[in-house]
Amino acid sequence: MDIEKGKVKELIGWGPYLRQTWERFFCSHLSEKEKKDIYLDGFLWHVFSWEKAECLKGKEAIDAFRQVSKEKFTVFYQFINEAYLVEKAWDLRPEDLPYEQDHMDYGDLYVMDWSGRWTFVLTHEPDCGPYFYERQ
Repeated sequence: MDIEKGKVKELIGWGPYLRQTWERFFCSHLSEKEKKDIYLDGFLWHVFSWEKAECLKGKEAIDAFRQVSKEKFTVFYQFINEAYLVEKAWDLRPEDLPYEQDHMDYGDLYVMDWSGRWTFVLTHEPDCGPYFYERQ
């Protein structure tokens, strides 16, 4: 991952752990049945597209991501275990993220605050997302 501003460290093999952590932070309000009903096991971002968590979408999500403090966060994907820890990337924009919408080998991209306060998601679906969610 090439981010000009900020410190980046590759987290080898952390994909499964980060996906589980993301689910714990942002989907803990759902029952196992609800998770199954929205196919959360296939795509974590379904919590937003199925409106099971109130979030910002589209331009509002992008604006919120640009404004949120990016002290320490992770970047990971839906289908591969490639992951990164990024620190002090204050000016990071969505277009700086290592993501291509039509690159399905990687799947969707998740950016998650290290302490689970917020997340930003870019999906492979042109009509879904991006999403930004901040826990209260």
